[in-house]
Amino acid sequence: MQGFQIGDVQIPGNLVLGPMAGVTDLPFRLLCKEQGADLVYTEMISAKGIYYKNKNTELLWMTKEQERPLALQMFGSEPELMADMAVQIEHRDFDILDINMGCPVPKVVNNGEGSALMKDPVLAGKIVKAVSRRIRKPVTVKFRKGFGMNDCNAVEFAKRMEDCGAAALAVHGRTREQYYGGTADWDIIRQVKENVCVPVIASGDIFTPKDAAACLEQTGCDALMLARGVRGNPWLFHQIRHYLETGQEEEKPSQEEMVEMILRHARMLIECKGERMAMREMRKHVAWYTAGYPGSAALRRRVNEIEKYEDLVCLMKRSQK
Repeated sequence: MQGFQIGDVQIPGNLVLGPMAGVTDLPFRLLCKEQGADLVYTEMISAKGIYYKNKNTELLWMTKEQERPLALQMFGSEPELMADMAVQIEHRDFDILDINMGCPVPKVVNNGEGSALMKDPVLAGKIVKAVSRRIRKPVTVKFRKGFGMNDCNAVEFAKRMEDCGAAALAVHGRTREQYYGGTADWDIIRQVKENVCVPVIASGDIFTPKDAAACLEQTGCDALMLARGVRGNPWLFHQIRHYLETGQEEEKPSQEEMVEMILRHARMLIECKGERMAMREMRKHVAWYTAGYPGSAALRRRVNEIEKYEDLVCLMKRSQK
């Protein structure tokens, strides 16, 4: 599959794991990398959290060499603070610094961060300019179609971000007001692609290999960003690559393969975060992994009671009988 370049960073193919809070931690990124993700993003990290040395930040930027190329995503609304924190962390093992201007969560938006910046393109441009001038690593921006349906300014916003130094753009085809409801507008992504020279990554409603092929054809974008579609389904990267190369769809992983992936994911989480936190986090992952498999509803109820890895092993083995 054809790769692309962001600044001086070569991306070997066109499948990207998008940033998801509470999902794209180190273990999950590694699993997706193994399945064919060409570029992976960290969960978003607060510039203020870095400044105040928030202890939770350390977990968010744990990395390993085998997951690179890696984009670290930061969010904030103060140009100088963002630039200062970018300089402070540039020595870390990531290749691209992405600035989040698309998060729709109220506590982020109400602080003037995330997708709120789409309402103030001038401030957004100042942030990108300040950061890109201070660090050598390429700076990218992830944003949305617009803030509201009456303010779909993605094309103008994209051109400003490019002018201010963004080396690539990721566009989610929904407004902030839509959150993740309705249908992603791939046509707005096509319009962005036609109006900028930097690489454009398409995001939104890519859940199957056929979705991926259709999005590439409709948008003409350089890469696809997979997010909600890979929760509980890191195999999607491999499935899409296989479909794009052969035109054939792979079969869904067997129940045995699914159980093996769950237990491996759990072990990786334990190594990263300790058993107590890992088991709590695995509850949501198990619900995603098992969706659509026989007996999944009852299993999801029981998994909320697990506290230890041995409990998870027993639960998953019983589910196979």
